[in-house]
Amino acid sequence: MIPDIRVSVRVHYAPGHSTPGRHVFVYHIRIENHAEESYQLIEREWQIYDGNGQVTQVQGEGVVGEQPLLRPGGVFEYNSFTSLSTAPGHMAGTYTFRDAWGERFRVPIAAFALTLPEVRTLN
Repeated sequence: MIPDIRVSVRVHYAPGHSTPGRHVFVYHIRIENHAEESYQLIEREWQIYDGNGQVTQVQGEGVVGEQPLLRPGGVFEYNSFTSLSTAPGHMAGTYTFRDAWGERFRVPIAAFALTLPEVRTLN
C-alpha cells in the first residue's frame, strides 16, 4: 500500500518568457504527507507531451536541487517550468520516495494540461 502522500499542481502560461515556437509554462507543486511516517523524495520522472504528440522524458534526483524529507503532516512546495514547441500539451509523472528503512515507493502525479490562454476578439 502506498502511503498517503498527496500531490497537487497549479500551472500557468508565461507569455513574457514565451516566443513563437517556444511556449513556456510555470507549474507550482505542493506535496503533502498525510501519513504517520516520514518520507524522503529522492527521484522524479516526468513525461511531457506537446501538441504534436512528441514525448519528452525527464528523470533525475529530487526536485529543484533538493531531496526533501516530509515528516508527518509536512508540506513541500516548489515552482518549475517547461516549454513546448507546439501547444496544447500535458505532463504527468511520478515521485519516488524512500522510508526510514530504505524501502522505495512511487507516487503518481496525475496528468495536467499545458494550454495557451484563449485569445478573445471583439466583433
